[in-house]
Amino acid sequence: NTYSNLFSTEKHFPDGRKEITFPDQTIKNLFPDGQEESIFPDGTIVRVQRDGNKIIEFNNGQRELHTAQFKRREYPDGTVKTVYTNGHQETKYTSGRIRVKDKDGNVLMDTKL
Repeated sequence: NTYSNLFSTEKHFPDGRKEITFPDQTIKNLFPDGQEESIFPDGTIVRVQRDGNKIIEFNNGQRELHTAQFKRREYPDGTVKTVYTNGHQETKYTSGRIRVKDKDGNVLMDTKL
């Protein structure tokens, strides 16, 4: 079934999935198991898992994972930056270098190779 109003169009599928298309062409899929997926016009995709973790895939190849403990961004070159809830930051570079900063941005460790 399809339902429309001034703001969005909602489709209901036999498997229980709902698809909502917003005026800006953002598409949100709601799955029966509680997962959500939003696809934005710029190609960004946001997936919210049942446990509340969020995965964001950007159109530039970067990817982020948000959990209750940290936010992690993965770059196309393999670099991974993690920011923990206590403010500590850890960056792992493809060269093997690891840099750790405290919540104030002070470098605690840097394994410059």
